[in-house]
Amino acid sequence: MTMTTTRRTFLASAAAATGLLAIGVSPKGALAKATGGALNPFVTVASDGTVTAIIKHFEMGQGTATGLSSLIAEEMNMPLDAIAFEFAPSDPNVYNNLAFGPFQGTGGSTAIANSYLQYRSAGAAAREMLITAAANRWSVDAATLSLKDGVISGAGQQGPIGDFVADAAALDVPAEPALKDPGDFRIIGDETVHRKDQAGKINGTAIFAMDLQLDNQMVVVIKRSPRMGGVVTSFDASGAEDIRGFIQALALPNGAGVAIYADKTWAAFQARDAVDVTWDFSAAESRGSEEIKQELFAALDSPSEYDASSDTDLSDTLAAIEGAAQVVEETFYFPLLAHAPMEPLGATIEPMADGSVVIHDGAQFPTSDHNTLASILELPMEKVKVNTILAGGSFGRRATPTADYQVEIALAFAMTDRTRPVKLVWSREDDITGGYYRPAFAHKVRVGLDENGTIVGWDHRIAGQSIFKGTFFESVIVRDGIDHASVEGAADTPYAIPGMHFGLTDNKPATTLLWWRSVGHSHTAYVMESMMDIAARAAGQDAVAFRLAYLSGDTPDQQRKAAVLKLAAEKAGWGKAAAGRSQGVAVHKSFGSYVAEVAEISRNAEGAVKIERVTAAVDCGLAINPDVIKAQIEGGIGYGIGHVMRNEITLTDGETDQYNFPDYEPLRIHDIAAIETHIIASAEAPTGIGEPGTPPAGPALANAIAVDGPRVTSLPMINEGVEFV
Repeated sequence: MTMTTTRRTFLASAAAATGLLAIGVSPKGALAKATGGALNPFVTVASDGTVTAIIKHFEMGQGTATGLSSLIAEEMNMPLDAIAFEFAPSDPNVYNNLAFGPFQGTGGSTAIANSYLQYRSAGAAAREMLITAAANRWSVDAATLSLKDGVISGAGQQGPIGDFVADAAALDVPAEPALKDPGDFRIIGDETVHRKDQAGKINGTAIFAMDLQLDNQMVVVIKRSPRMGGVVTSFDASGAEDIRGFIQALALPNGAGVAIYADKTWAAFQARDAVDVTWDFSAAESRGSEEIKQELFAALDSPSEYDASSDTDLSDTLAAIEGAAQVVEETFYFPLLAHAPMEPLGATIEPMADGSVVIHDGAQFPTSDHNTLASILELPMEKVKVNTILAGGSFGRRATPTADYQVEIALAFAMTDRTRPVKLVWSREDDITGGYYRPAFAHKVRVGLDENGTIVGWDHRIAGQSIFKGTFFESVIVRDGIDHASVEGAADTPYAIPGMHFGLTDNKPATTLLWWRSVGHSHTAYVMESMMDIAARAAGQDAVAFRLAYLSGDTPDQQRKAAVLKLAAEKAGWGKAAAGRSQGVAVHKSFGSYVAEVAEISRNAEGAVKIERVTAAVDCGLAINPDVIKAQIEGGIGYGIGHVMRNEITLTDGETDQYNFPDYEPLRIHDIAAIETHIIASAEAPTGIGEPGTPPAGPALANAIAVDGPRVTSLPMINEGVEFV
């Protein structure tokens, strides 16, 4: 989900209020002075000099609040520590994601990428307006003044910015504020800058959705169908009536479950266990995982439903492979996966005295929250407020196109007398069994090589479950029936490989599906980089050199991908692993960024694998906060490796078999001994970083294991006999 942007895309508008200077963006996308304070700002300056960055992308651990605050601080020549931040209200006309159209939301690793110039422009406009106000008061040329560390000085004068806020708010906003020369950056690119939200998370003062406690609130939990798609036909709550704190049980109007209300969370959980529900499973998922897997494999052996290649005919590819000196072939399988954020889902609706409501939520899609509540509660939009608060991870789960848990809490609140706050709580078991999984996929690839080991044909068939069909993103992501998320990272590979053809077949599940950290790249990268390794071995060539041969062109894609590959290999000591160790490499482009990773492993006496080190190189354009980038790459590697090692969601007769971390175990700190991240210096526009570390992690590990062990083509690895220390 990337978008080409220019400075004009990111211009802002100002709202004047007594004692407050506010710079924001107008719905028309042009710098303009607000009328009546109607526009919400990106940066505010109070009369006491306090500068606040208004963060339009929510913070789920990816460092967005720090990154966007850094852009404001840079342009205002303020220390980052002097910038406060708060999350933006729900207003898609002002705070829309520029990659999503008129929709406010966070996802697709777009937060910094599409807000870079927008937030710099807002900070620069505030700087120029404050300086102009000071120049007018002192009757001097604005060019003789400067703003630094909250003080305007020059021409023999100086004063704190708070002294000029009222005058600045009366000025027209500059149409094209002058941005700082990158050579003058003090904060952008500074490796010593640390996250603004870390102190509260360390000392426990940060408030997450699950932490929120309001006076007189009720807790509601939902008893959901054990099979996705099941509908309530009847229920008996008599077994819960003697549980202290139990209030009532009501069937949700949409039939998706029974809402159990209580004074406290524990009472709600106890009552839920005591409520008996009869379900209609006629439209529910009834298949098991093995049945789904075999359906996908069968699709691979049939003509593909869609041709996902833009410039290669299948007959030409097959002819090239038929005439090849040797052919390598593999079939891959990727299971359903849960997101498993550390903080399970939850939100609170608070009724206000004027009949309005506030939803307190780690809102990844505030527009969905807003629209959902207004519709279900039959309230005008202005009577609904979204208060975005911190979220303990998401990986895509808090951003469903159906607004699933927001619908639940809205329905649950609507069935009360609307006088008490209602807090929806999901347990860990609710999260793991609650659907919205990463889809299952299967790939079958045949690669032909000539007598010199050069690839002459690549036939790649993909069968899986579409994420975007039937959602509000379909018009953007789906073309000619092809969900781009199913083939991204494969059909658009930067590798200059002749005779590549991609086919796609959709599988229609009853299971609810969702994007997952790195979306389609989570499986396509594994296949592409495994097959490149297999082909290199068949050709008798070094894995790095083999890849570089297909990245030797002069396109930016190839040059940047080659550069990270070379750097990762150099820093990892490629080909120089100590005795008893093996190395595997993978390189992939996703979300506009390029990441190469080298995994180095050893084995104990029993043959169990220990991951000694992962070395990563990343090109994500201009590095705003290097420390945040390193953290995201490390987290992405851990997330990717943890899932390929041992995680899967399996179904038995449509019911999820896994329930909690004992059987859906996240990566543990001992699983990877060390991670090194190296950032390529770049003046290119910043690109995504929250997800690109994940796709190469799995194939790098798989390629290391395959050096003297099995070639793992079906995940998770533990199912294929791979044991880990």
